[in-house]
Amino acid sequence: MNAPVPSFSRRAFLGALTGGAAALLISGLFAGPVPCAGADDSPIQPDVVYGHKDGMALTFDVIKPAKPNGAAILWIQSGGWYSTWIDTKIWPAVAKPFLDKDYTLFIVRHGSAPKYNIPEIVEDLRRSVRFIRLHAKDWGVNPDRLGVLGASAGGHLTLVLATTADDGDPKSADEVLRQSDRIAAAIALFPPTDIRDWVTNPPDAIKKIAALKPPLTFDEKKAPDYSPLLHVTDKTAPALLVHGDKDELVPIEHSKKMLAALEKAKVDAKFVVVEGAGHGFSDAQNKEQVIPAMLDWFDKYLAKKD
Repeated sequence: MNAPVPSFSRRAFLGALTGGAAALLISGLFAGPVPCAGADDSPIQPDVVYGHKDGMALTFDVIKPAKPNGAAILWIQSGGWYSTWIDTKIWPAVAKPFLDKDYTLFIVRHGSAPKYNIPEIVEDLRRSVRFIRLHAKDWGVNPDRLGVLGASAGGHLTLVLATTADDGDPKSADEVLRQSDRIAAAIALFPPTDIRDWVTNPPDAIKKIAALKPPLTFDEKKAPDYSPLLHVTDKTAPALLVHGDKDELVPIEHSKKMLAALEKAKVDAKFVVVEGAGHGFSDAQNKEQVIPAMLDWFDKYLAKKD
């Protein structure tokens, strides 16, 4: 029996932050009832292992379109730095706008809060990019056409990848770590961009969500390293920022400051303000503004160049 994807609400988002059943990116991006995909839909490769930590596997799902265009989108499955598992069968329906444009999807999960904090989570995501780049041909993907997408904490992690990537460690004994983790384009929805105060003295809106304390508990001296606002250079990946002007959890100033830094470094960037939106978007806002902007951005930077 087909099951609906739950509609987004701010309550559902807060539930995702505190370990609720709703997944942030599903509820936050493609709201409204969507039927699950059947056996005849796009091929699904679940639970590909890209690394191990503490005896546990780090995994992602691969969702392939009918006619892959050679580009891929890494969808960071993260809300409040919690990475939830979602039944793989629903992804072809949830990510249909991307699959219809022939993008291969990688649904990437990281070591989740409350066990792991932000520095540990970032290392997982760096490894996922390196692993996908190393094995890109296995999925018919061009390693130089990788885009990354995330919302809220996932948006923060997306921008960390966009601003602090490197070419890999040529001396590493691990072949994965010898690969670059550079990406071709980034999309961040309502992202935190400067977490220095969040680690030392969080604003009230953050303090009220007890589940956010574990991922933000680490050496405060490292907080600047994980604040993408401070690391924008001319090597930063082109970035689309999408933010609601009524967001009380992650104020829109985070994206405004990030845009200014990107423009100063002459990095191609675009900022979409969703009027009246809080920390998430309505069905209409997704349909009319958010999804078209995302598709246009990835088409611009991931489409095959003649």
